[in-house]
Amino acid sequence: MSEEAEADLDDIRMPSDGEVFAIVTQMLGANRVKVRCADGVERTARIPGRMQKRVWIREDDVVIVKPWDWQDEKADIEWRYEKQEAEKLRDEGLIN
Repeated sequence: MSEEAEADLDDIRMPSDGEVFAIVTQMLGANRVKVRCADGVERTARIPGRMQKRVWIREDDVVIVKPWDWQDEKADIEWRYEKQEAEKLRDEGLIN
């Protein structure tokens, strides 16, 4: 990995404990979306109130989700990546 690529990745938020990368596959309405997570599980994710009307989420967006402890098939969206950030993550092989 080049030094320039490493510097670029340092600026990008990475998943912390219990969080995984995911790609939005379908908009469900009522602040919910279907996501395909990096761990291979398809989950229903909820857009929290702090993101509504501030961060617009669309199909094929790369996001970070935190699966629920008590219901693994559901999760909360924690972060949405801009298009350029998502491309950098794909180039580094962190998501497909």
